[in-house]
Amino acid sequence: MAAGSSSCSPVLLLLLLFLASSGAGAGAGEASTTSTSAPVPAPASALDQVCGRLGSYYVTPSLCESALCADPSAPCRAARDAPTVAALAARLAADNATAARDSIEAVFFPSSSSSSAAAAAQSCLQLYAGAVPALRWAARAVAAGRYRGAREVLQAAQYVAAGCEGIAGDAAAPLPRENGGFADMAFVAHAVVASMSAD
Repeated sequence: MAAGSSSCSPVLLLLLLFLASSGAGAGAGEASTTSTSAPVPAPASALDQVCGRLGSYYVTPSLCESALCADPSAPCRAARDAPTVAALAARLAADNATAARDSIEAVFFPSSSSSSAAAAAQSCLQLYAGAVPALRWAARAVAAGRYRGAREVLQAAQYVAAGCEGIAGDAAAPLPRENGGFADMAFVAHAVVASMSAD
């Protein structure tokens, strides 16, 4: 009987092993079915990739996206790659500088402006008068894939809005909101272009 029970043990052991392996296979099949039915996240857009790597420039992804996508009709999400995002950022910086300059002219140069406000606006407009053509050049350079000189122009442009705030300091009327919008855009555009020239 001892011999019979010992021969039964290997058969029983094989049977248990078979059942365990077939059960594990079924579980694995269920697991693979479960994992393949889970939604696969979409690949990150070029905008998300660029905005996600600007932390060393103190630009958060939300600031980057809000600056580049402020206009709902802007093609920011359709950008196919990082150079396209950089070209968009540089172009928007030039556009925002132009809008800020035009807004300052409209606010401060009606006949009712005080002489101190008009003098402050004139000084501020001189800053924008130099920045707008330089930013237009930078936008063309970035669109052509030349980042180095454009990076420096965008870095210098960051100080235009702050300079206008300082000049306007005690002026009777506050600066239009476009001046602050340009400050944010110049900050983000510089970070985007600088990240391209660092690659």
